[in-house]
Amino acid sequence: MTVLLVVAKAPVAGAVKTRLCPPATPARAARIAAAALRDTVDAVAATPGVTPVLALSGRLAEAEDGEQLAAAVAGWPVLPQRGPDLASRLAHAHADVAAAYPGRPVLQIGMDTPQVTPSDLAEAVRRLAVAGTDAVLGGAADGGWWALGLRDPRHAAALRGVPMSTPGTGRLTGAALAGRGLRVAPLPVLRDVDGWTDALAVAGLVPGGRFAGEVAALHRALVLGDAR
Repeated sequence: MTVLLVVAKAPVAGAVKTRLCPPATPARAARIAAAALRDTVDAVAATPGVTPVLALSGRLAEAEDGEQLAAAVAGWPVLPQRGPDLASRLAHAHADVAAAYPGRPVLQIGMDTPQVTPSDLAEAVRRLAVAGTDAVLGGAADGGWWALGLRDPRHAAALRGVPMSTPGTGRLTGAALAGRGLRVAPLPVLRDVDGWTDALAVAGLVPGGRFAGEVAALHRALVLGDAR
């Protein structure tokens, strides 16, 4: 059974989605982040045949919507993130899952693609299981990536040499995996949420979700001149 690993930050004001500020305040940006994480958790929970795991930076007790988030991941193993930078935290998260679930493949996503569906995730898991595939990589529209699947998650050590959050991150990640002799299959490209334009575009893809609701609330507040 594949481990579906969600790597996330606790949505604490001032610590998440800072590129939404402005137009959002730090508190409003944290509420948008919390909604994105809730939608992501719901998609993972509805994906059949996977073991969900959360690798968390920070504490949900201090987060916006913290009680509801904690309830949503009740029963999930929660691993603390560790490492001085994002690349190290990702590599450590995969290594921790490899130690806890030896021999299991891992599909890792973040909290910046709240439009992802259970069928998207199930298809990614299926592609990772195809004979002759060692890894799957889902590129992001900004040049990064939104999903990484590994038959052997210990190969995530390759991420340590990849600069994160750049327009070349996706390409360099693919090259780093190929450099370890892995056969990498692509997943569909998705748009992740960095700035306000991204938030509006992604919300339009899933108008019924919590994320879209929070984005719409901020949009209305901007029109009325009160974005607190």
